[in-house]
Amino acid sequence: MDKVYKTAAEAVADIPSGASIMAGGFGLCGIPENLIAALRDAGPTGLTFISNNAGVDDFGLGLLLQTRQIKKMVSSYVGENKTFERQYLSGELEVDLVPQGTLAERIRAGGAGIPGFYTATGVGTPVAEGKDLRVFDGKPYLLERGLTADYALVKAWRGDRHGNLIYRKTARNFNPMMATAGRITIAEVEELVEPGELDPDAVHTAGIFVQRVVLGPTYEKRIERRTTREA
Repeated sequence: MDKVYKTAAEAVADIPSGASIMAGGFGLCGIPENLIAALRDAGPTGLTFISNNAGVDDFGLGLLLQTRQIKKMVSSYVGENKTFERQYLSGELEVDLVPQGTLAERIRAGGAGIPGFYTATGVGTPVAEGKDLRVFDGKPYLLERGLTADYALVKAWRGDRHGNLIYRKTARNFNPMMATAGRITIAEVEELVEPGELDPDAVHTAGIFVQRVVLGPTYEKRIERRTTREA
């Protein structure tokens, strides 16, 4: 089955207001930047985003914060985005701050059909408020729920028309697990190849998890903060 869409705009055109969406990436590495920009232009509002971070003010999910299309963020790290800070402090933006390892496991569990798991992370902190606490082998653990979303937007290095994906280096971060946890997974790729051209042993995400593929026309591949010194 050929899952390729001509443009990012076509791939996200049916995402409605109020949808829950996972967005891959770590910082600005491996983010689905073309799909995010297309979603901004499409204009749905009241979105809930599950993402490790919120991008920066003028890139990544920061674009959707600028246009106030995001209602809620489920994230681990949000320190590089002043727009996020302003909206949160003013009460415009709802935030569920999740420890990074817990967020990764919640997404992995959701994609595997596991409704919940117990973890020691967050015990004795505000993260534990309202959650079931159990003791195993004399140690306290919190119940955390698996996460799924209506859509998952991921970014891969190479992909084929059947949706098989390979991620490259650090871009292999939250993308593989999010691809399994979205009811509809949309992947943008840097290189699009024909079925059979990818080494099966090198595939990170099998095409069964991916419903749509789009070839990204350009990539900026920004760095959030660059620090240099004189040689």
